[in-house]
Amino acid sequence: MSYEILTIFLAYLLDLIFGDPEWHWHPVRLIGRLIEKLENKLNPALSTAKKDCEVRKSGVNKKFCGAILVILVVGVTAFCVLGALRLAKFIHPFFYYGISVLFIYFSLSIKSLAVEADRVYKDLKSGDIQKAISDLSMIVARDTKGLDEPEIIRASVETVAESTMDGIVAPLFYAFLGGPVLVWVYKAINTLDSMVGYKNERFIEFGRLSALLDGAMNIVPAKITCFLISISSFCYGKDWLNSLKQGSKYFFQGPKINSESTEAAMAGGLNIRLGGVNFYNAVPAYKPFIGDNFQPLAIKHIRESIQIAYISSALMLISGITVFYK
Repeated sequence: MSYEILTIFLAYLLDLIFGDPEWHWHPVRLIGRLIEKLENKLNPALSTAKKDCEVRKSGVNKKFCGAILVILVVGVTAFCVLGALRLAKFIHPFFYYGISVLFIYFSLSIKSLAVEADRVYKDLKSGDIQKAISDLSMIVARDTKGLDEPEIIRASVETVAESTMDGIVAPLFYAFLGGPVLVWVYKAINTLDSMVGYKNERFIEFGRLSALLDGAMNIVPAKITCFLISISSFCYGKDWLNSLKQGSKYFFQGPKINSESTEAAMAGGLNIRLGGVNFYNAVPAYKPFIGDNFQPLAIKHIRESIQIAYISSALMLISGITVFYK
């Protein structure tokens, strides 16, 4: 096994053992703070300050400023990762591979996804709806206040399905394809989309490029994730044919339905229906219903989706090693 493949394997094991560390200096948090500072400078349109109102009236090109944000954030991220790797290699090859392992490890969220979703499962199992809502709010962007049990389950399963793509499959895919630098280019774009890729007044123009790039970089991982969820459903004794059927409905569509395609594969495997109305800052967002409503949503579906995500991660690792082993 080559050293590059070994670094990915070790990073995967580290994530399974320790999960994603809640560290102040975690690279994603550093990128998030950089985005926040730059966004405040480049996109002041909705500030209540008089000065910022004058900036809005002057007709600042939000798309241009959003593109500057992307260039700066992705450029700084790639430069820092590449610089750290080159410095480590200059010191000793051992440090180079060690830093590579850490960078890839920090990009994964296999165990953390499972632990966080499982908290919601345990809360519902114990009958503590308010605790479930509180824990759910930590892993979803939608409004959670007032959700009933079926909606909490739906949000949890949808999050597990989507995070299987952008928290597991996509980082592994880009790690195999281009190593730590490409992984963190992806993570920078994914973080940009999660922070400025919203279709509201403030970000619809400013965050357009971030959203487009994130969709483009996730389109291949989304297709891979659909297939892996179907195979994982087979391994777990679920309805893999229905998973394949539901996921294939979105297979040849564009990047705008990346998350819906993975949710469809998960819904098919579990024989449930996802989608519906979500609220973001009290504003409704309507998602089409996904999957067949063969059985009502139940608490067990959260844990079943977690197991499918775990199996999918292992299959992605094995597939990558098989394809890229030299």
